[in-house]
Amino acid sequence: MRYVAAYLLAALGGNECPEPKDIKKILDSVGIDADDTRLNKVIDELKGKNVNEVITQGYGKLASMPAGGAVAVASSAAAGSGGASAPAAAEEKKVEREESEDSDDYDGFSLFD
Repeated sequence: MRYVAAYLLAALGGNECPEPKDIKKILDSVGIDADDTRLNKVIDELKGKNVNEVITQGYGKLASMPAGGAVAVASSAAAGSGGASAPAAAEEKKVEREESEDSDDYDGFSLFD
């Protein structure tokens, strides 16, 4: 993903056909050493393609992918069983999670200290 991201950054910066040196420069600026094999693979796959068209095609592919599989399973189970047990189970898990988060002891350390 880092090579694709660097390629897209170069393209957004106005370089319609980024070369390996352009992508390496972007990756080096954030301390990432580029792997030539992976870098060349990304460049070969995107060579001659308009980045905006590739992104648009990607949106179409993502739209056809299911998302939130656990939610879909829970909602279909609720529909098949009258709808009462699945929401109750979800609520029970939510309450259980809230209690466990409150009871965790971080020994004075926190993400925001």
